[in-house]
Amino acid sequence: MLSYRHSFHAGNPADVLKHLVLSNVLGYMTRKDSGFDYIDTHSGAGLFELSSADAQKTQEYLEGIAKFWHYQGNNEALLDYIDLIKSFNTESLAFYPGSPKIAEHYLRRQDKGWFFELHPKDLQLLEQNMQGKKSLRVRGEDGFKGLLGLVPPASRRACVLMDPPYEIKTDYEQAVVMISKAYKRFSSGTYMIWYPVVSRQRIDAMEQSLKSAGMRNIQLFELATEQDTEQHGMTASGMIVINPPWTLKKTMDEVLPELVEILAQDSGFYRSEQLVAE
Repeated sequence: MLSYRHSFHAGNPADVLKHLVLSNVLGYMTRKDSGFDYIDTHSGAGLFELSSADAQKTQEYLEGIAKFWHYQGNNEALLDYIDLIKSFNTESLAFYPGSPKIAEHYLRRQDKGWFFELHPKDLQLLEQNMQGKKSLRVRGEDGFKGLLGLVPPASRRACVLMDPPYEIKTDYEQAVVMISKAYKRFSSGTYMIWYPVVSRQRIDAMEQSLKSAGMRNIQLFELATEQDTEQHGMTASGMIVINPPWTLKKTMDEVLPELVEILAQDSGFYRSEQLVAE
């Protein structure tokens, strides 16, 4: 199935959470001079125009990034993220970067970026959006399988974002299986899995599978804009991070209450948990 296109959802609350975690991980990776590999298994188009027909049909960005455009708080991680998004715009909010363009912002000459996308239209857009740098490689291949071909990397340093569309229910199990296989080949990498909460039962099963997989040091960060319900689609989303930066938990503990305050309904909540100890 290749019907999912992120252009309908760009800049929504799930993107805010996902890209806050991603930018913090990538920022931490660049603290060392030595190069690293960034692997994005389900990249999408890379950059989204918010005036497009797709974005305007749902206008989900109005409930996400738009609420931070005039942010007056003092949370450093939030301010850095907002400045990053503003760097793709002029005076008003017109564009929202996907994970490939956010990664490009952090990747240096000594780093490599690997971007996988199967949707033919999004692949074409991704190739256009990521052209110009030899260190960035776009592949029209299955990112689940592509990941296993890249670990362990020659750099011996890597972070992975696995963000499948979850169009089919087996994606939840597949994400855990492929990350577990990659971990067995390269246990020191940082692995990030984004997930939507449409059915809490599926997320509970996903968490249990990760706990049983033999991996160490797993953290979970979740933002719910309303209480769990299976009546009208996604109510929350989360990021599971294996081998996170030691600074990430403290940063997210400070950020998540503000995200709930700004983005969620009264029934909204957050989770910040150490699923598996170091």
